[in-house]
Amino acid sequence: MSTSVSATNSTLLRAFALIEEVLKEDRATTAAELCQRLDVPKPTVHRIIGQLEQEGLLQKEPDGRHLSPGPRLRKMALGVLSQRSVGAPRRAVLQQLADELGETCNLTLLDGHELVYFERVETNWPVRIQLHPGSRMPLHCTASGKLFLAMMPLYRRKALLSGLALTPHTRHTITDREQLEHELDKIAENTLSTDNEELIEGMVAIAVPVYDQVGQVRATLAVHAPTIRKPLSSLLEWAPTLRRAAVQMEKVIDF
Repeated sequence: MSTSVSATNSTLLRAFALIEEVLKEDRATTAAELCQRLDVPKPTVHRIIGQLEQEGLLQKEPDGRHLSPGPRLRKMALGVLSQRSVGAPRRAVLQQLADELGETCNLTLLDGHELVYFERVETNWPVRIQLHPGSRMPLHCTASGKLFLAMMPLYRRKALLSGLALTPHTRHTITDREQLEHELDKIAENTLSTDNEELIEGMVAIAVPVYDQVGQVRATLAVHAPTIRKPLSSLLEWAPTLRRAAVQMEKVIDF
């Protein structure tokens, strides 16, 4: 069923409706699809799209037809989620998890071709790896980044990987595309990802998905530790605990 937008609605409300439709699908959307869903004349849709592009709220994909959230819209979304009043329940879940495991835990989001450490609870161990909230990391060599790649639609994964530089960060970083694809297929099957010293020598991590109400992966929940304290095999034993915390997180985050 299409979403009807009355002709009496203002341009502002139509713009909001258009943005909402773009965000509904886990794929890029075309102007023609938006016309059909919103029951708005084609010239009006193109005019609003042009205005939203100018303001950085929407952007065209490389093919010139499909639309996706622009940098300003993504920044606004992160800003809303970062508000203290919104983030208190989320922080509580993360704090409880970190207290139970005794290691640093974080919540990450996907922003374009990068991973964003969105929320983080550090441990008080003398040996720890500090990555502050807001830090941006590559996708191909982090547990959360590989999980995002693995769980996205195959066409989107291939398109993203085609333009992704598989820069080596350690001797363990996967830089062969075929090998990485094989790794991502295994991650998708297990819905569990690992970082075996692929980003930083001496650091290991595991990550599990956090889903929205329609079953799409919107975030990841991860724990990491120095190998001198916890080998990867020990972290993997905590996977069930992470999955339970992810379910709790899904209840307190309104994606």
